[in-house]
Amino acid sequence: MIRSRSVEFAIVGYWLMKSEPDCYSIDDLAAEPGPAMWEGCRNYTVRNFFRDSMAPGDLAFFYHSNTAPMGIVGVMEIVGPAYPDPTQFDPESEYYDPKSPRDNPRWLLRDVVFKEKFKRTVGLDELRATPGLEEMMVIRKGQRISVMPVTESEWRIVNSLPGLR
Repeated sequence: MIRSRSVEFAIVGYWLMKSEPDCYSIDDLAAEPGPAMWEGCRNYTVRNFFRDSMAPGDLAFFYHSNTAPMGIVGVMEIVGPAYPDPTQFDPESEYYDPKSPRDNPRWLLRDVVFKEKFKRTVGLDELRATPGLEEMMVIRKGQRISVMPVTESEWRIVNSLPGLR
């Protein structure tokens, strides 16, 4: 929070979070009656983003991956603090991690809420062809991380693309 005289300004962070729609789609998120756990991330960089960089009120693009077409399909909001991902302790979960100690959990998650579904998908080819998005992490070759920061400029450019609303 930045304070200027008696006015407070919240600094909003921007993210892109990937999910395979056959596992969890933007429609699944939209159907949730409340916050949903963004669980199952097993990457230390993502864990560190959840723990150290994300904050309640941050906004994220919901990105459908490993499908046709792949791309940004909507927006969600980060709510609440990072906390231990319960799936790491569940032997029945595909995200089970027997090496994660309960007293010092290895994996964290963030809760998210649905904000908006776009009328169309913003695919990788369109992102690559859009001026100002040349450095966007999601379009870099070999980029496999499932949660990544988005700059404020990239956020504005994507949101200004025609036909989203």
